[in-house]
Amino acid sequence: MGLKRFKPTTSSLRFTVISDFSDITKSKPEKSLLRPLKKTGGRNMYGRITSRYRGGGHKRRYRIIDFKRNRHDDPAEVIGIEYDPNRSARIALIQYQDKTKAYILAPIDLKPGEKVVSTIEKEVEIKPGNCMPLHRVPLGTAVHNIELKPGKGGQIVRSAGTSAQIMAKEGDVAFIRMPSGEMRKIPINCCATIGQVGNVEHESQSLGKAGRMRWLGRRGRVRGVVMNPVDHPHGGGEGKAPQGNPHPVTPWGKPTKGFKTRKRKKYSNDNIVRRRVNKRGTV
Repeated sequence: MGLKRFKPTTSSLRFTVISDFSDITKSKPEKSLLRPLKKTGGRNMYGRITSRYRGGGHKRRYRIIDFKRNRHDDPAEVIGIEYDPNRSARIALIQYQDKTKAYILAPIDLKPGEKVVSTIEKEVEIKPGNCMPLHRVPLGTAVHNIELKPGKGGQIVRSAGTSAQIMAKEGDVAFIRMPSGEMRKIPINCCATIGQVGNVEHESQSLGKAGRMRWLGRRGRVRGVVMNPVDHPHGGGEGKAPQGNPHPVTPWGKPTKGFKTRKRKKYSNDNIVRRRVNKRGTV
């Protein structure tokens, strides 16, 4: 697992930094775990664009990931580590004793040939890839793919290079420090997978050119200040005019660029012990 840089023979290669895919051990996906994936172009069921600057991109097929890990006390062997075009993390193909195969998120240091297991009641080894309830995980352990409700499947800490840390346990809740620095309470009988998600150097990659962004299905984003007044509140003016608006807004007049949109009375506020801290040192 590493990064690949190029000699600047062209202007686009000068800044290109991509993965060398050295951690990939299996090139072709498992056909039984693939499903068709239809593109939306950012449009909803009525055909209206709800997410701008989406469209095109390479054809993909969805890999069915086992986020629940509900085959308890049934060890599985890791067959290989694969690339998944639908997420930043790598995925691992595992096979149970009855020859059933499944995909899981691949943590760091998980190698083909190793055994992983999911459990609720039994004691298993604390090693990357094993899944167990939070009350069985020692304090200070790095975990990922954490459930928010028992049995629902992992919902948080699933992107490349991320991990959460168990800071304390009190009663029926565990205090988890999230990758953002937020401290959160999670029911202690929720399951989590041991280890840090692989492909740690994903955030150090640089696409290098606009075309690679289009391969991912992302179209160019246009600034509001270069639009016309009919298209954006920041648009218009003679020459290269500033936005003019004392507070940056969206095309529909909603405040943006740092404006907090979280509801004041959101149901999950009671589970947040300490808010995340941004780069400026403020919450």
